[in-house]
Parts: sequence; structure tokens; C-alpha cells
Amino acid sequence: MTKTQVQGTTPAGAYSPGIIAEGRFLYVSGQGPLVDGVYTPADVATETRLALENGGRILENAGAGFADVVRCGVFLADINDFAAMNEVYSTFFPEPKPARTTVQ
Repeated sequence: MTKTQVQGTTPAGAYSPGIIAEGRFLYVSGQGPLVDGVYTPADVATETRLALENGGRILENAGAGFADVVRCGVFLADINDFAAMNEVYSTFFPEPKPARTTVQ
């Protein structure tokens, strides 16, 4: 399989921010509220925005954008933060929104 690493923010561990496989599928690692590989705690809306901006850099570096995303997974420490996360999330993805799973 041919695969190409795509740069994004500095990873906090041993993983690639993104991989393009077979020249057409982009797999993006889960992104968090990191700045230069360092967790940046804030309120849920700010952390969501930062995580999505980090993901957006990977998409952009691969020649893609949020309109190209077909599936997204969201992990919340507290499901009661869903509304705040969803409000920010919805501003990043155009219609039709990607399929999404959200878990606590």
C-alpha cells in the first residue's frame, strides 16, 4: 500500500496527524486542543474550535477541506457538553454534514 504522511499540529505521541492511503483516502488522527503538542485546557467551545482548527490544517495540507469529510468521531469527557460542542462543530462542516458518532 502506498501511503503519505500529512503534517498538522505537533503530535503529543507516536502517531501521524494524517495519512493519505492509495492516493485517495485521507485518514486523520483524532485531534485535541493542542498547541505545539501541548494540551491547552479551556471551556468546551474553545477546545472544540481548537481541535477542529487542528484537523482543518491537516485537511488543508492534504488538499482537502471540511466539505470532504464523510465521517467524524467526537469523544466528550462529559456528555452534558454536547450542546456547546455541537454549536461550534456545526459551523465547521457544510451541508451535508458528515456521519458522526459522539460518545462520552
